[in-house]
Amino acid sequence: MKKKVKEVIVVEGRYDKNALLQVVDAVIVETGGFSVFNNGEKLALLRRLAQKRGLILLTDSDGAGFVIRRYLKGAIPPEQIKQAYIPDVAGKERRKRKAGKEGKLGVEGMTPAVLLDTLRRAGATFEGEENTAPDAHITKADLLDKGLIGPHSAEKRQALLKKLDLPAHLTPNAMLEALNLLLTQAEFDAL
Repeated sequence: MKKKVKEVIVVEGRYDKNALLQVVDAVIVETGGFSVFNNGEKLALLRRLAQKRGLILLTDSDGAGFVIRRYLKGAIPPEQIKQAYIPDVAGKERRKRKAGKEGKLGVEGMTPAVLLDTLRRAGATFEGEENTAPDAHITKADLLDKGLIGPHSAEKRQALLKKLDLPAHLTPNAMLEALNLLLTQAEFDAL
């Protein structure tokens, strides 16, 4: 039986939506890729849904997915959005003749287990389950102490993102948000 998710899940396209519908029972809205930038009605709908139920942004881990994610993050109050990140996995979707520009699988190429884990790690509210997202308060000072921000930190940050199966495109602020969703303070300190 598929798990029911309270929040509205926002994806880029119909193949992403189809992949998720195999895993969860949820309202899933497609951005239509970059067309969301010029679609005031779609943005107004997303704002209303975010206010009423909250959103989970689940875009591909390539550059285009992060452009869409940043746009929506700037257009909708941050307290109404949860960020779900799929891992960087090299490959191509079965329906495509060749891999995308960056050679990474998108949401549609992820296994059901990875999609479910991605939603769980983002703090999705599953009906009948207690929300089990860790309540960490990792700060920018913590990142600075570990050399994850500041001069000469890019390589260290990329290594951590890879270790945690997070996309390489995460900005330091997005990484901080993801770390607070995924790790307790003690788990972070142990890294």
